[in-house]
Amino acid sequence: MSIDTCAAWNPSSCEGTAGCPPRCPRFIDKHGRALLVEPASDRHREGLRSMYADYPDAHRSMGLPPIRLERIDAWLDALFETGTNLVARDGTRIVGHAAYAPTSNAEPEFVIFVDPDYHDGGVGSELCRHTIATAAENGHEALTLDVDATNERAVHVYRKLGFRITGRSGGDLAMRLSFDEPIVDAVRLPPAEREMPA
Repeated sequence: MSIDTCAAWNPSSCEGTAGCPPRCPRFIDKHGRALLVEPASDRHREGLRSMYADYPDAHRSMGLPPIRLERIDAWLDALFETGTNLVARDGTRIVGHAAYAPTSNAEPEFVIFVDPDYHDGGVGSELCRHTIATAAENGHEALTLDVDATNERAVHVYRKLGFRITGRSGGDLAMRLSFDEPIVDAVRLPPAEREMPA
């Protein structure tokens, strides 16, 4: 199902519908842009490929996203084959991508990337919330991730969402979010029941 964004949509009064679970797909970022988060499908592949082809080196971390187009394609193929993928879009432009894989794991690994033009708008946090809600709805027990310890912005966002540091290897941190944490129920509330801003 594809839902259009609407700049006039007011999240403070939205009570959700049966078509919205596990989280409302509409989102107004901190800059007032009306965005949409939805499950990724083949129709999003070209937009993802374009976002990653133009991704600045300064924002790459731990070798991801890959640099060359053939590696981007292989990486996306693997994520689509073994994982669950979500995209954030501004109209037709893909501005964020989150995934967890493999879906066969009780505690799959989580990755997320946001177009640098959309940093500091809350897009990454919203994609994280969607991923948590989706993974919980699909019966997973936790999400895990690895993050560069020097990426203080990302570590802060993950900790705020309830991820705990479980290990350190060189300059990388291993983190885990147990689905026993309160955030897992909170991310599934309709917009009107959430603390504002979302």
